[in-house]
Amino acid sequence: MGMPAFGANARQRYDRTNWPIAAAMIQYANQLPDGRSVQDQSADEWAATLSEIADAGFTELDPTDCWLRVGDLSPQRRQEFRDVATSLGLSIPAVSTARKNLIDADPAVGEANVSYGHRVIDAAAEIGASAVSFGFFGPLTERQKQVLWFWTQDGVRNPDDPAMWRLAVERVRELGLHAAELDMEVSLEMYEDTYLGTAESAARFVTEVDLPNVGVNADIGNLIRLHRPVEKWADMMARLAPLCRYWHVKNYIRDESADGRVVTHPAPLESGIINYRAALSMVLAHGFNSALLLEHYGGDGLSVCASNRDYLRRILPRPEARA
Repeated sequence: MGMPAFGANARQRYDRTNWPIAAAMIQYANQLPDGRSVQDQSADEWAATLSEIADAGFTELDPTDCWLRVGDLSPQRRQEFRDVATSLGLSIPAVSTARKNLIDADPAVGEANVSYGHRVIDAAAEIGASAVSFGFFGPLTERQKQVLWFWTQDGVRNPDDPAMWRLAVERVRELGLHAAELDMEVSLEMYEDTYLGTAESAARFVTEVDLPNVGVNADIGNLIRLHRPVEKWADMMARLAPLCRYWHVKNYIRDESADGRVVTHPAPLESGIINYRAALSMVLAHGFNSALLLEHYGGDGLSVCASNRDYLRRILPRPEARA
């Protein structure tokens, strides 16, 4: 068996008709052309953006803090945001953080990111979310910002340091205990060259945190896209299936030549190298009952995510299979 259901996920058994499948906001910039931040937009301006999400057929979204930091909004502004989402028929099952490394090389930044994580947990609970996602990956390097696909260049690595590993475990446990008080789950995002950069390391890490509401965000797309040797997706999912919580899903075409050259490109869920029909079967066999988040880089990412949502609805369990 897998991890016990927690929070809202323990109260309702999802099937293809009601599974929370959220749109990510990674295709929308935080900085506006006029120099303002999305943080400072009016409710009407937020509504203009979220209308695109609703028009694409979504009923759930994850604000994703590369677009909007709900943890840094005042309580009044958070209520405004929730009211806008509700008016458009959108619920918020989870809130993801991105590039807020909990063990940043600068100790002050790492500590600030942990404090921010606590604010995110409180804000997420306030707007009705049942999950939060954290990680150990940092801001893009200048080189990563210059290339077409940032994952083709190396980013910041977590140190091979037992003391730093222990600090990471302690900080996640601290956030996990806070989330548990609010009946929420914490999901830790897989990302290359971090303590969650391989299936084995991610499993070991979550096992050491040792909290029932803390699991793995098995975003193996982050690894499959790398232009270097990587674990086979099925091997990763087999190891992680019992530990999965809130899950970011995306897919890539991956080609490996005989001389070791690798080329990858974003792809719709049903067309990439990861077989999500099989991956879902793996996690469902271990009781997975958490929200899903759709991400896609390049082109009209929102429309691709909408098609991916429809694909997931076709392959998720029928109601009678979950009774």
